[in-house]
Amino acid sequence: MRVVITGGTGLIGGAVARDLAGQGAEVVVLSRDPSKVQGLPAGVRAAAWDGKTGAGWSQLLEPGTAILHLAGESIAEGRWNADKKARIRDSRIRSGEAVLAAVREAAGRGAPPRALLQSSAVGYYGDARDELVSEGHPPGPGFLPDVCVAWEASTVGVEQLGVRRALLRTGIVLDPAGGALPKMALPFRVAAGGPLGNGRQWVPWIHRDDEVGAIRFLLERDDARGPFNLTAPNPARNRDFMKTLGKVLGRPSLLPAPDFALRLVLGEMADMLLQGQRAVPRRLQELGYAFRFPDLEPALRDLLGK
Repeated sequence: MRVVITGGTGLIGGAVARDLAGQGAEVVVLSRDPSKVQGLPAGVRAAAWDGKTGAGWSQLLEPGTAILHLAGESIAEGRWNADKKARIRDSRIRSGEAVLAAVREAAGRGAPPRALLQSSAVGYYGDARDELVSEGHPPGPGFLPDVCVAWEASTVGVEQLGVRRALLRTGIVLDPAGGALPKMALPFRVAAGGPLGNGRQWVPWIHRDDEVGAIRFLLERDDARGPFNLTAPNPARNRDFMKTLGKVLGRPSLLPAPDFALRLVLGEMADMLLQGQRAVPRRLQELGYAFRFPDLEPALRDLLGK
């Protein structure tokens, strides 16, 4: 099986590429400058893509190919201003439209790919407070839900071309190599850790290995269509998450970060930390995916070597 990955050099994309190559798949990661892509494992190669069109890589697509579309501007780096928010939105929508264009070109020569796994996020649901959120929950109001709705819609046309499409509404992926976990752990290492805001907001977390495992599972399941929450089955409130993280690190969780301070430093991006979703992976479990790390403390101990 050939898998073409956009965003394949990022934290999640790189982990998925290594895993799939280790299982014997042919993996192609798309990059604006393939010559600068270093350290690819055996079975993984880079191909050129401008990130905006289907030109130059649609020939990689054939009936047995799957696309894993993960590309998009990071939402966790830099203060959200008008320019940053435009890049977040445009990078997702334009790259999705480029994927659709490549699929159309492949279908035009009689070789549409067999599947597209389209990245999205549990931010689709907005601030759902204490409501248990499965995949049938409607989108919430606000910037991130609006982005997610448009992001998902950008590739819907592949379904009319006979291509199976699954939507990956991912939560907070815990990985000590990057992403949220090192940033969350840092204050504890200087005895300044604690909940964010009032700590009541839910954290829809998932262990890196389950993120990779769920993606591989959905790639292989021909009946996997539509949205899937990629989150652990047991989300935690932020105060409980931080308390557990402090316990694993052997540090107290005593110093909350107040709302006003987070908003002062981060601007609108603070909403991402002060709001949450009690998201559960109902459809993923109904299909039979078995989580390696359904509970938070064992997941953190595995990731942090404790």
